[in-house]
Amino acid sequence: MWAVSTVTMLALAGILPDFRLQSADGDSATTIAATAALGAGAFGVLSSVVWPLLVRALLLVPALVLGVLVFFLNGSLLLVALRLDPSGQSEAAPETAVVVAAVMSAVASATGGALAVRDDDAYRRRLYRLSDRRRDAVPPSGAPSTPGTVFLQFDGVGHDVLVDAVARGLMPTVATWLGKGPEPGATHRLVPWRTDWSSQTGASQLGILHGSNHDVPAFRWYEKDTQEIVVCNRPTSAAELQRRAVERTGDGGLLTLDGASRGNLFSGGADQLALVLSVAARRGRENRSRAGYFAYFSDPANAVRTALSFVADVGREIGESTRARLKKRRPRVGRGGLYPFIRAFATVVERDVVVAAVIGDMLAGRSAVYADLVAYDEVAHHSGPRSRDADKVLQRLDRSLALIEKVAEHAPRAYRVVLLSDHGQSPGETFRARYGLGLGELVRAGCGLPVPRKVRRTHSGAEARVAVRAALRRPVEERGEPRRPAGPESEPLVLASGNLGLVSFRDVAHRMSREEIDARHPALLTTLANHPGIGFVLVRSEEHGGLVLGAHGAAIPLDELDENPGPLADFGPGAADAVRRTHAFPHVADIMVNSWYDPEDGEVLAFEEQIGSHGGLGGAQGRPFLMSPLSFSAPVGEGEELVGAERVHGVLRGWLRECDGPQVPLAAAPTDDERVA
Repeated sequence: MWAVSTVTMLALAGILPDFRLQSADGDSATTIAATAALGAGAFGVLSSVVWPLLVRALLLVPALVLGVLVFFLNGSLLLVALRLDPSGQSEAAPETAVVVAAVMSAVASATGGALAVRDDDAYRRRLYRLSDRRRDAVPPSGAPSTPGTVFLQFDGVGHDVLVDAVARGLMPTVATWLGKGPEPGATHRLVPWRTDWSSQTGASQLGILHGSNHDVPAFRWYEKDTQEIVVCNRPTSAAELQRRAVERTGDGGLLTLDGASRGNLFSGGADQLALVLSVAARRGRENRSRAGYFAYFSDPANAVRTALSFVADVGREIGESTRARLKKRRPRVGRGGLYPFIRAFATVVERDVVVAAVIGDMLAGRSAVYADLVAYDEVAHHSGPRSRDADKVLQRLDRSLALIEKVAEHAPRAYRVVLLSDHGQSPGETFRARYGLGLGELVRAGCGLPVPRKVRRTHSGAEARVAVRAALRRPVEERGEPRRPAGPESEPLVLASGNLGLVSFRDVAHRMSREEIDARHPALLTTLANHPGIGFVLVRSEEHGGLVLGAHGAAIPLDELDENPGPLADFGPGAADAVRRTHAFPHVADIMVNSWYDPEDGEVLAFEEQIGSHGGLGGAQGRPFLMSPLSFSAPVGEGEELVGAERVHGVLRGWLRECDGPQVPLAAAPTDDERVA
């Protein structure tokens, strides 16, 4: 590595005009080579010894700022290394030093990896540099006898999308695990599961990690008692939802026993946290959550590699969106502004840091790790669930899975990897693109209120947007969506969660009934129920309790849906149970609106600016997957269906008991009387 670094420094000195290794009068080739060797050696020692200390000292710096600062710190180390040369012949301009240091770090990293391929001990030592050094490494003699478990969540990847990707050869690692690769014999089983009505990460991950997603009716909703809007990917809201779940179950979560939570909305009760949104609003020593950052940035070559990949992905997105516009592809949503950078954060920065954190957890021998990779979900929202862009993301996720599998061979304990998703995505154009107005304008029209000619676009529910703001430590509230809504309280508040819409009347303290709504706005419910872009509407009725409204005057009480599903017929089995459960939530909206769904094409109409959406009922969005090692017990019996995130939590907790024994508490029984097994 020293020799390669020396040659690299010589080559850069010959290419870059502001970087020299010889005096103005010239030197012999031997002297120049000796100068390069001394400079490369000093830089290598400083990178190995001083660099980790610098990164640890800067752990309170926001993640993305640290990623940029890496280049300048690395260049500074090179300038120090050149000054250590006793001949005093080498020098470089500060901006040139940054370039030289970046190239040398990248070359050293590639060389080290290549040399380690044939040496398991060297490979393991290199991977250990990614582990959390705040925790003592587990000595071989004290390695745990029980296996650990890694739960890896591919955010937004539906069951059918995964099966199709495997069939087309996009995910060879997954294919091998399922026995569909070149080597015969499966190591994992794959089953679908069905989400609740709110088919989005907030509801699903809260149920999976904490055993309860009670009273999470959507991605965003208005709570009349506090007069606040709750948004699942807002750190303050995520912290409150986690508190409520822990209070309801009386249990800290899935990861309370030596666990780590990486890249998630919620902690799961883990002690080791990185990129966890529910703690992002806190400040203090206990919330540094820097294991992932330190693990990743302690190797300066990682910053170089991630930066180059980041720039490449920004360029790739600009090229793909331009091609889509030129070819006039439909459906299509705007992908300009900051979106290319937000996408690159999700597909590159977040992925790399989370994967590095998982690797560190495995090498530290932790019992349970849960990590969320949001790359596919972010891209599919804007490019479509079956787009070429989304396919490329699946390929990269598979490579990350292969890396984690390789690391497991060098961990101090055996690991079982569980792959799962929190929801799928359903394709389709936006409600606004098809009908020329959004749900908010339709509600205003039904209330007889003026509809503005120029309306504000809805906010995306993608997790990556707020994750970027949290990484930058910017204010977490979405622009135009304050915690307390503005405007006249007599006007309806309309919020969108994918293809699920919520209408609330803020001037009424209780959930309004159908009779009260009709008395105030006689045309509103009829306008919504009969609109061709609306699948069904849920309201409370003083006479019937819950009532599902549809076109042509359909009005089906909730307790009659099994015999007469009415407008729910197209939404498949389990739709009635999901609607009944949500109807019982304390903070369900006055009016719940689910968009139209085409069962033949699987398309829905999103109330947000997304051509791949999730959040309500209809199609692939409600059919994620669970893929587990055959060494674990089957998640469901023959012919049974796995329904609801809370039940998935019970399955995962049962698997942890199979690994670690009675010290893992049993999962609490479902807490909702309405839950149908």
